[in-house]
Amino acid sequence: MNHNLSRMHLQIHPKDNIWVALRNLSKGQTFQEGNESVTLIMDIEAKHKFTTTPIPKNEDIIFYGVLVGKALKDIEKGEKITTENCIHESEPYSMERRSAYHFQPPDISKWQNRTFEGYVRSDGQVGTRNYWLVIPLVFCENRNIQVMKEAFDKELGFGQPEKYRPLVRNLLHAFQTGADMEPLEVSAPWQEHGPAFPNPYFPQVDGVKFLTHEMGCGGTNQDCQALAAVFAGFCINPNVAGITILSLGCQKTSFDDVKDEIQLRTKAFDKPVLYFNQQSYGTEQAMMSAAIKETFKGLIEINKLKRTSVSIQKLNVGLKCGGSDGFSGISANPALGALSDILTTVGATTLLAEFPELCGVEQELIDRCVDVEDAEKFISLMSGYAKQAEAIGAGFDMNPSKGNIRDGLITDAIKSAGAAKKGGNAYIQGVLDYTEQPEHSGLHLLCTPGNDVLATTGMAASGANVILFTTGLGTPTGNAISPTVKISTHTALMDRMPDIIDFNSGKIISGEESIDENGEALLEYIIKLASGETRTHAERLGQDDFIPWRRGINL
Repeated sequence: MNHNLSRMHLQIHPKDNIWVALRNLSKGQTFQEGNESVTLIMDIEAKHKFTTTPIPKNEDIIFYGVLVGKALKDIEKGEKITTENCIHESEPYSMERRSAYHFQPPDISKWQNRTFEGYVRSDGQVGTRNYWLVIPLVFCENRNIQVMKEAFDKELGFGQPEKYRPLVRNLLHAFQTGADMEPLEVSAPWQEHGPAFPNPYFPQVDGVKFLTHEMGCGGTNQDCQALAAVFAGFCINPNVAGITILSLGCQKTSFDDVKDEIQLRTKAFDKPVLYFNQQSYGTEQAMMSAAIKETFKGLIEINKLKRTSVSIQKLNVGLKCGGSDGFSGISANPALGALSDILTTVGATTLLAEFPELCGVEQELIDRCVDVEDAEKFISLMSGYAKQAEAIGAGFDMNPSKGNIRDGLITDAIKSAGAAKKGGNAYIQGVLDYTEQPEHSGLHLLCTPGNDVLATTGMAASGANVILFTTGLGTPTGNAISPTVKISTHTALMDRMPDIIDFNSGKIISGEESIDENGEALLEYIIKLASGETRTHAERLGQDDFIPWRRGINL
């Protein structure tokens, strides 16, 4: 899919009856692809699509070579596709439609011997970070988690610089003295955000990560078990070296639930786990003093661990998009796909999530599954999820946000066809439900919602030691234990949000780089990131987002 994008428009697939505007286009402009010529009958904004032929009412709209919509009314040639003239539609899928699929692996000669510097765990996994994790089994412990976080962050230097407190102080002074507030602003440049790396006291510890949530009691048994499963996945994740667990004592989600979920996923778990039951200690001070003291001792121990050279086969990379726009499916997402094809061919693991954003490309994914059992599992998970959503009037067609639509993603099938490009073209080696662990390397489909944080939480719980996150609109989303790389679909976003975006795929749109070149440049960046040579902006900002999926309806 290496197109020349230094143009005004793009035809993605020969079967398509809509093309993409790469720049703002004006009424009356004419564009050609082979023998096909289209004159615009209206202005078309960049990222939006226009028709290449008249499309009668109820006829198919084809994009990426697949069905992405139906015409709500007669659409003229050269007209813009909008929510007023197009509605979501996608092809049916089934095992009976399954057909042979062939994948031509990329040349990996320059990558097969590449390494990164990581933390080797006893179960064979390798961390890109060395974290101590502190978690509450129930929301009643959130306050204690926050108290511990403040103590460790401030005294050990893992927290954020307090650059906004002086601003509030100056505003207060201006208010009290009657001075003008308007000239006041943060004096420190944005480049100075984040704690010092390496830490001056524990140079081999990348941080102490504190999670809070609203679950653990007062909910369904399913929700409480889901929380235990997410925590088990986080404990197993190779970026975590040790864990402190705070419990009230009477909640539904128990310490034994977490231990049982860990045992379901691995028999080789030997990380230190510290457990504190508040009702057993009596006073808050007694429990907190013990938890802080023992956690500090844990930091001393994991600080003895060292990074060593390991093959990039040990990377487990989550593939995510959010705040998507009309360029996502033609720049950043295909770049991730090229990177995924390289990594999986080398022998690494990638996770393609967000099942509501695979709507319309199911049959291709079914065809790509190596094992029949995985194809059947994908159909079961996908159809079950869709039926559950439809039952309460929230079908996958409702997935695109207002921002998605404003920037050219008119239907869920259009959005999904571009989102699926993150998975490249490789064979699918496994299909995982939320928090399940890959049993071997290769590309895996991971059932998560499209919701940014529910998805990234699920990827970390399934072992991702790096997450790649493409965005066209911009989002600060991060993850507590898996470095989350924000990748812009166009250069203007990189320029506008330089403290959020880590890597620019906009060079594909401008024609400066091909998809393959951009994907390889991104892989070089990931190797440095995985080795601890650089940090993502989300890490520097302390953007440790965490929301477990309750298995209700989230799109």
